[in-house]
Amino acid sequence: MRPGAAVVLASASLLVLAPGAPPTAAPPLPVRMADTGGGSQLITAQAPRAEATSGTVTWWNLRDGTWTKAGSAPARFGANGLVEGASRRQSTNTTPTGLYDLPYAFGVRKAPSGTKAVYRPVRQNSWWCQDNGSRSYNRWTEPRPADCRAAESERLISYPRQYAHAYVIGFNYARPVRERGAGIFLHVNGRGATAGCVSVSAEAMRAILTWADPGRRPHIAIGTESGATAVVRY
Repeated sequence: MRPGAAVVLASASLLVLAPGAPPTAAPPLPVRMADTGGGSQLITAQAPRAEATSGTVTWWNLRDGTWTKAGSAPARFGANGLVEGASRRQSTNTTPTGLYDLPYAFGVRKAPSGTKAVYRPVRQNSWWCQDNGSRSYNRWTEPRPADCRAAESERLISYPRQYAHAYVIGFNYARPVRERGAGIFLHVNGRGATAGCVSVSAEAMRAILTWADPGRRPHIAIGTESGATAVVRY
């Protein structure tokens, strides 16, 4: 053993045994994402795995180059879990993963005080057309057009609990692809898993609406903790 080696080894042992500094915290989720939509507000809806029906929704602010958490709440997803949005099929009870804009909000109840987003009140003749044969596919209609079958649509006022307050998720919205899916929202919890939407508590939904500022271009990223549908991919 060369001179001084014992001292070096002893020092190394002390370093191993001595209490170390706390592990470095992982960067905030938006920092690890491939894209956040280009704005300074972001909602992440993350499930532990693709088969999960529950997870977490978190809303974030970007200020001075740093993403900080503004709020967080338990969330529910589709009864059949989450699937890649680009390959999703309608009526599969799956939540589409991806990064989407938030065109506008709506609700059976009045907008929470402080809401800045465009907010449409739900009326008796407010429908969301999900009929693949209709020219109004994946659109709000008042009244329901003749080419949009009621059996293939949602009369929004029929869901006073879930749609007390809601945000339209821009999945398949700008250029709708037939059979991919319609009526995907961020809304208030119902009795259990959703038919493909993301849902949170009524309190969390109100908080999100009063937080969101269209001038800051909020988006929502939906995904899993890892794998092909990991939220960081979007």
